[in-house]
Amino acid sequence: MSQKIVVGYDGSDSAKAALAFAVDQAKTQGSSIVVAHILEWSPYSFLTPTEIEERHKRRGEELDRAEAAILAPAVAGLQDSGLAIETALKYGNIATTLGDIAKESGADQIVIGRNGEPGLSSRVFGSVAISLAQSAPVPVTIVP
Repeated sequence: MSQKIVVGYDGSDSAKAALAFAVDQAKTQGSSIVVAHILEWSPYSFLTPTEIEERHKRRGEELDRAEAAILAPAVAGLQDSGLAIETALKYGNIATTLGDIAKESGADQIVIGRNGEPGLSSRVFGSVAISLAQSAPVPVTIVP
């Protein structure tokens, strides 16, 4: 049975460290990798038809920009790795959506980078790493 690792990737230094860790793991275990980028999008409940149309257009532009600026360079950098690489680009809550991608792809593990500073906002609102560790359907590795 082939293993699969989902890597939460946003192009940051911590995401690059997580991807490097996942590549090493995948080579050792014979796994494939899903490089996943999540765009957070908060829903608005009261929009006019014109606002809905503009918002839909902006979403498409954001997806295209994220694909070109974040996912494509990451995949290009893995071209010579010898690994099977997939991508996932979705909107939603980062922790929840990474868990969904892991389920949908049949992944065995999620790898993310530790990002951000420990501070009041992360203690009050929580962090992606904490939320994911509590809710993920598969083991989560947090790379410093």
